[in-house]
Amino acid sequence: MTQSLVSASAAAGVPKVGIGVLIQREGRILLGRRRNSHGDGSYSWCGGHLEYGETFEECAVREVREECGLVVRRLRFLCLHNILAYDRHYVDIQFIAEEVEPGEPRVLEPHKIADWGWYGLDALPNPLFRPVELALDAWRTHRSYTPVSTPSAP
Repeated sequence: MTQSLVSASAAAGVPKVGIGVLIQREGRILLGRRRNSHGDGSYSWCGGHLEYGETFEECAVREVREECGLVVRRLRFLCLHNILAYDRHYVDIQFIAEEVEPGEPRVLEPHKIADWGWYGLDALPNPLFRPVELALDAWRTHRSYTPVSTPSAP
């Protein structure tokens, strides 16, 4: 989605659809430091905006490939959130990559992600991007839906 369409939908008060993908390897999850967008400086996994005509799964696979070059072969639904954060409104859909082709993540969109790293759940970087924070909570608690979420207190 182009920046002008994103800005137009925000100005019109229309929520956007965000898709994210949790990728695990050897007990660690893949996170990258965001830049030049909402949540700048926070850590997130691969994800982005649903494009017109895409399925949620197609979007998830595309975003992973575009952002870090990994190829996802199988996904499982993780959670759905209604998020009001960073002066934006998102319907946020998160997946877990259940099968990923071998390879190492690369920074393919340096204007969006500064770096990629593998982090243990007991050693996550801070701050976490709000959708990731909610998805990790959903993963731990087996709760797949958050009706409305506002930013957590600092």
